[in-house]
Amino acid sequence: MNYELNKSSLDEQQALKRLAAECAKGEHSTGEMLQKMQRWGLAQSEQERVLRYLTDNRFVDDERFARMFIRDKMRLNHWGPRKIEQALWVKHIDGTVSRPLLAEVTAEEWAEQLSPLLKTRRKSIKAATQYEADMKLVRFALSRGFTSDVIRRVLGADVEVDEECCD
Repeated sequence: MNYELNKSSLDEQQALKRLAAECAKGEHSTGEMLQKMQRWGLAQSEQERVLRYLTDNRFVDDERFARMFIRDKMRLNHWGPRKIEQALWVKHIDGTVSRPLLAEVTAEEWAEQLSPLLKTRRKSIKAATQYEADMKLVRFALSRGFTSDVIRRVLGADVEVDEECCD
């Protein structure tokens, strides 16, 4: 259901009910809730009260949201830590929340995510030399948000990863 309404067509209680219902269906960040309330035209003081209620009653929890987001993007979308961190920043999740959660994922787990991606990608790459094929794989892995150490681990230590070459 789309709750996009005209400005000033919603009061504080209506906004609270709608946001609580939305949060009960799935995880959302405080940033998303604030954006919705701003679009609805709620006053700053009303936004603060609604957000305080949602966080105090655990409808919204940025750490819980970030943990689920990291897990989903890692396992379902096969994103690396950099891309996930950037997406969390876009969702207004503070780095003090996201960085420790990303640090909980080991390099081995990231490598386990990247390895099948690169094996599949290698089959479709057309390259004249092994070096060219490896560089195409490196660019692909970097575009997925994986770090150079994980890429080296998966492709082998002999592959040079220059992160600035592939921006």
